Amino acid sequence: MQNVIAINAAARQGIIAAQATSDELLIESIADGGRTAMHILYSRHHLRVYRFILRIVRDATTAEDLVSQVFLDVWRTARQFEGRSQVSTWLLSIARFKALTAIRQRRYEDIEQEDVLEIADPADTPEASMERANTSAILRACIAKLSPAHREIINLVYYHEKSVEEAGEIIGIPQSTVKTRMFYARKQLAELLKGAGLGSVAA
Repeated sequence: MQNVIAINAAARQGIIAAQATSDELLIESIADGGRTAMHILYSRHHLRVYRFILRIVRDATTAEDLVSQVFLDVWRTARQFEGRSQVSTWLLSIARFKALTAIRQRRYEDIEQEDVLEIADPADTPEASMERANTSAILRACIAKLSPAHREIINLVYYHEKSVEEAGEIIGIPQSTVKTRMFYARKQLAELLKGAGLGSVAA
């Protein structure tokens, strides 16, 4: 009995240690066929990848399918990861390529901003929740009016907290272009928000 308990404890410790492993080490393990590492990487990043894709393709079923494709690619090509960028940046690069490819396969081009479900704070009053929901709805509507290139920059920098360098790597453009797009995206968004009565949010 004690041996079983010891084995279970060791297994739990192994899982905890694996979960604390860096993304880079997980990729190395995946390259060697490590299925546990693959499961951990998936659980760590799949939601972020899904939300990123969803904002592009605007269809939950398509987004779910593309997430599976992204991580299947990771499983197949982990050996090709050279560590020149963060693993999360690499994942979003794969995700962006697959999302845009899916859009090109459609008969129409439409990458408007998708509404994102928000988790309500139980401490909020109904009035506060309503106000926050209204503000979020206005913000999403204003973002949806930006050009696809500007929406993409806002998505990467603000929603996914990517640096200028990382955003440029994901999109495949120079850092100077990222900065230019960010400048005009913020300027236009500020004007849209001001027109919608949310000048303080734009600031």
